[in-house]
Amino acid sequence: MSGAEPLVGVVLVSHSAAVAAAVAELARGLAGGGVTAPVAPAGGLPDGGLGTSAERIVAAAESVDRGAGVAVLVDLGSAVLTVKALLAEGDELPPGTRLLDAPFVEGAVAAVVSASAGADMAAVEAAASEAYEYRKA
Repeated sequence: MSGAEPLVGVVLVSHSAAVAAAVAELARGLAGGGVTAPVAPAGGLPDGGLGTSAERIVAAAESVDRGAGVAVLVDLGSAVLTVKALLAEGDELPPGTRLLDAPFVEGAVAAVVSASAGADMAAVEAAASEAYEYRKA
């Protein structure tokens, strides 16, 4: 894949800024060397408290948009509601933004790894969703 090809961007929405940043760092690290898809955390409230911020989500999505879509993964219920509300508004998030139904950590890693390999949005979504099947015991 050449550097000129657009990559799917990934936004990680958590109620905690620290959790969002740590999962972004983990996903980037596990994506390996070479080109890494753009990843941005969108965690916590502007005052540093726990919660979700529409403004932070929009800014993160804009920062990772490279023209191939933006995959959004979330941690808990109100993060889902915030992203769904932004998507319903239709003009807040970059075109091609999609909320993925996937586990937060494992899905984030799968999404970033597949996006970094040049996968399109459908393949990124499939990889993230398949993370539900990862067995730990």
